[in-house]
Amino acid sequence: MSNYSAPVQDMDFVLQHIVNVGQLQAHDAFGHVDPADMAGLLDEAGRFFSEVVAPTNRTGDIQGSQRNPDGTVTTPDGIAEAYQKLVEAGWGAIAFDPEYGGGGFPIVIGLAVQEMLTSANMGFSLCPLLTQGAVHLLAEHASEEQKLTWVPKMVSGEWTGTMNLTEPQAGSDVGALTAKAVRNDDGSYAITGQKIFITWGDHDVAENIVHLVLARTADAPPGTKGISVFIVPKFLLNDDGTPGEANSLECVSLEHKLGIHCSPTAVMAFEGATGYLIGEEQTGMRSMFTMMNSARLSVGLEGLAVAERAYQLAVQYSFDRTQGGRPGLAKGEAAPIVEHPDVRRMLITMKAYIEAMRALCYLNAKAMDDAHHAADAEARAAGQELAEVLTPLSKAWCTDLGNELTSLGVQVHGGMGFVEETGAAQHYRDIRIGAIYEGTNGIQAIDLIGRKLPIRDGAAVGELLDQTQAYAEALGGDLASLTKPLVDGVSACRESSAWLLTNRGDAALAGATPYLRLLSTVVAGGLMAKGAAVAHAELTDGATGDRAEFLSQKIVTASFFIEQLVPAQLGLMPSIMSGNDVLANFHPVV
Repeated sequence: MSNYSAPVQDMDFVLQHIVNVGQLQAHDAFGHVDPADMAGLLDEAGRFFSEVVAPTNRTGDIQGSQRNPDGTVTTPDGIAEAYQKLVEAGWGAIAFDPEYGGGGFPIVIGLAVQEMLTSANMGFSLCPLLTQGAVHLLAEHASEEQKLTWVPKMVSGEWTGTMNLTEPQAGSDVGALTAKAVRNDDGSYAITGQKIFITWGDHDVAENIVHLVLARTADAPPGTKGISVFIVPKFLLNDDGTPGEANSLECVSLEHKLGIHCSPTAVMAFEGATGYLIGEEQTGMRSMFTMMNSARLSVGLEGLAVAERAYQLAVQYSFDRTQGGRPGLAKGEAAPIVEHPDVRRMLITMKAYIEAMRALCYLNAKAMDDAHHAADAEARAAGQELAEVLTPLSKAWCTDLGNELTSLGVQVHGGMGFVEETGAAQHYRDIRIGAIYEGTNGIQAIDLIGRKLPIRDGAAVGELLDQTQAYAEALGGDLASLTKPLVDGVSACRESSAWLLTNRGDAALAGATPYLRLLSTVVAGGLMAKGAAVAHAELTDGATGDRAEFLSQKIVTASFFIEQLVPAQLGLMPSIMSGNDVLANFHPVV
């Protein structure tokens, strides 16, 4: 089993040199954020998550959360204690609004901290993640009284939050939900219905749980237009704001899942539970979309974070495990498997994709910061547009890669990877959900070609590709060989984008997923090129020691990514532009 060591040096490099976090100081909200302090902040966070949260990862997986005969839920050993230490340290509140007790840091800094939390224990991380999403919705759409009542305790972590959308018949089709909300005489609502797959729906780590529940009011129209959203607390509040009487809701069971065993995934029953309307009736889906980009980016980050943990475990094993000879060794002497080229191929594939995912996710988060806090409306609109385009890439590409890279982590271990005791299989199991929840990756691809690619008739994606091409063409000298494969990738993206804008309907839908893969890889390749150029310049200026080794490795991973991984995606072009005929002619037989 490996300990988790936060990759602070790479995080800081991406923040400083690829996404240029220093630019955020120009926003009034972030004038106090000094980029020079970032490494120290990340170091401190890294120590906390390595020492406090990471040790709970294996226990959380083995024990899992349990529903007791009396209906209560108990989390695995050490989880409640680790959560209380998280609350006391304030790491969960770092990016929230200071008005409600938050740290006031940019979203992108909060995302870096969230990466460490998720690497340390993904199942555990889902509790503050869901609370974060609930806070975002309340901060945007709740009344001032509701904000003051609920948000400060959620920001501090004293209370946690959930999102109750899914029902047995209403998964991706949220509009099919049937939960009912009947208005009471006092203005509250009686909420009745069943919700499934509710992450951290019940637990023992906090004194109250604030459920945000989608339901239909009387005479609401069908589909998503008839949905409202309600605050439904586990415990109703006393006059002094403390948790009091239990509400009429319960966790009737916990799901038995492939992974994230630490996270209690609940079936929740609401039986006339008291709820409080957020905003107006029938505006629930509009409210949900407020936190959609943030939630989807957070899920994409899970692919990066779990892959990072899997990579660290695989590297450790590759040095410890000896097998087979190598040139220069005595007959019968075995070499560490890290010396075998195929093992190195797997490891550098993991490492290069991880660095590319980190750059993409952090850029996405910085765009969200610009969208919320840039000084002028034009800059805010540009940030929002970039965030809209990048979010489906971050969510789908990174979770697809999470599946692939954790599988490589198992493969590096050989037969021992198939044995649970090594821990490699847990990463593979845990991240499998990432491509499914918060909108399946197929839905992300549909969103990309259906909503994001058509923005300004393709200009938003086109400008992102322009920037990628500029990064490629700026390379010279020792890095000149990286220009052509990246420019070829940009050309492939432009051609396929034009085809998808012309061919709509099922023809475009059939190519949506491979298009998302191609576009994501090429855009991330541009960010890797930018990082390589920065690393090369710093080496030229005389960097030495550990810093020089780090920078040299940045160039190695960028070169591998651009010269080997980007060109491999060009083979997706026929899948993108072949239309729907073959799929329509395929007749599955039951």
